[in-house]
Amino acid sequence: MNGFVVIDKPVGLTSHDVVNRVRRILGTRRVGHTGTLDPFATGVLPVAVNEGTKAIPFLDEGQKVYEALLRLGVKTDTLDMTGRVLQEADGTQVSRDRLEAVVADFTGEISQMPPMFSAIKQDGQPLYKLARKGQEVERQARRVQIYSLEIVSVDLPLVALRVVCSRGTYVRSLADDMGAALGCGAALQELRRTASGPFTIAASMTLDELQEAAQEDRAEAVCRTPYAVLGHLMDIPLTDAGVVKVRHGRAPELDETGIAAWPACAAPLTVRLSQGQELVAVAELSSLDGDGVRIALKRVFC
Repeated sequence: MNGFVVIDKPVGLTSHDVVNRVRRILGTRRVGHTGTLDPFATGVLPVAVNEGTKAIPFLDEGQKVYEALLRLGVKTDTLDMTGRVLQEADGTQVSRDRLEAVVADFTGEISQMPPMFSAIKQDGQPLYKLARKGQEVERQARRVQIYSLEIVSVDLPLVALRVVCSRGTYVRSLADDMGAALGCGAALQELRRTASGPFTIAASMTLDELQEAAQEDRAEAVCRTPYAVLGHLMDIPLTDAGVVKVRHGRAPELDETGIAAWPACAAPLTVRLSQGQELVAVAELSSLDGDGVRIALKRVFC
């Protein structure tokens, strides 16, 4: 079994806990995840299995979608409701017009400070470990993109939002910043990821469902292939001779592919090398001085 299973992560488990469960269910050690979810968050967690782990660096996970529930009138040290309350205020007096104005202000490219309770490392140490010791260190603000920020419902002090954002966005920080802008504070009460790049909640399954599929020898049927998840890359088909050459670590010649000419690549171009619906390799094409193309194999798949 090689590829990706999309797990609907339950509340309470870390992303690493999910990886360990998948290892036990599928009986393999070569398992990894992309896009860490906090323990209190639920939803889409892509888990790579065996050869799928080689595809992780080439995934297009630039866009994430979340359902977020904010509680107005509270500020915590973790920026969510699992943390220690630092300040409280009345979160029931915010008008709909004011909410909509703040939502508009936080749509587009914004500057965001990563929370102390995060896996970002400083001097080799995850920030959350320092935070648990009561330490606060200086962090660099990041530019992130909020493609869409939609008010789904309002039942003050609770506000439900749908967030479409770039990779690296912290929805907890977004909630905290919006609370500051509203003047009453806010913390994230619930968070559910419904999409991460090509992986969606509609195509996800629970750990129990994966266990059942494995027991019924259906696990491979619910696994998305590396070829499928890298569908955003240009595809170059290979002949039988091309497959043999690539799997021996050598770049194919043009006549060992199914294309008439190499694609133009003013900048390096990452492509799939495939046969049928099977991924053989990921390669990078770049123009040589004068004429011709240089092909560098990045990952070869068995």
